[in-house]
Amino acid sequence: MHEPRLHHVPVLRGRAVQRMAYWEWGDPANPRVLVCVHGLSRQGRDFDAFAQAMKDQYRVVAPDVFGRGHSDWLPDPNGYQVPLYAADMVALIARLNVPEVHWVGTSMGGIIGMVVAALGHSPITRLVLNDVGPAIEADAVTRIGTYLGQPAHWETEQEAAEALWAISKGFGPHTPEQWLALTRPMLRPDGTGFKLHYDPSIAVAFKNLTPANAKAGEAVMWAMYDQITAPTLVLRGADSDLLSPASARAMGERGPRAELREFAGVGHAPMLTNDEQIGAVRTFLLSA
Repeated sequence: MHEPRLHHVPVLRGRAVQRMAYWEWGDPANPRVLVCVHGLSRQGRDFDAFAQAMKDQYRVVAPDVFGRGHSDWLPDPNGYQVPLYAADMVALIARLNVPEVHWVGTSMGGIIGMVVAALGHSPITRLVLNDVGPAIEADAVTRIGTYLGQPAHWETEQEAAEALWAISKGFGPHTPEQWLALTRPMLRPDGTGFKLHYDPSIAVAFKNLTPANAKAGEAVMWAMYDQITAPTLVLRGADSDLLSPASARAMGERGPRAELREFAGVGHAPMLTNDEQIGAVRTFLLSA
């Protein structure tokens, strides 16, 4: 498997210019661009297998959202919020110098995608929301809050892989080799072993989420969803605790009236590493 190319784009944040990393597969001159954005505590290399399957048709670009992967950590943890991430992605698309993109967003990456797709003159012309919608279930928020931002250290990659698997079983079945490949980009050497790649401060805004402001945020997100005009596909793990069946159905009945695909034996969230999942997204994206 060929390694992706690593680039950085300067983004104005507050009074400083920060560097956001992004990974690129395929022909860099291809005008057809597919932007893939990861989940809350993940990073752009989650899309390695998916990008390999799509690079024959697209220039595939997967950013490391600020605070993750090879992107800068922000001095103010209040900067780790979706509206600012959406602005960062608009800056990234401008850097790519294309008038439109297709978008695949997993969890947080899907929320960012909804915000960008709802903008007037949005560059997103086809949208895939991977196990996420305007309504986020409280049980999932509680579950994620138990591990997000917690200090962790492992002596070996294998030890790290086992620990991460314990909190990631919703991703569905993976071979040990697949899981180790997904784990390696999540780690950084710390002198005596390995630590997680992300800034623990990404948990600050997340842990300020209360039932009241979550409900208000849900109303805002539904209003944004209703503004989306791009053809939309919703993926759902049949055992997901984050995207409920009722929310997924509602997404098919309002706004862009999304198509829905569910995957058995998967919770939150499908990792787009097997033929069934990749095939569903590929068929949708190329059916224009």
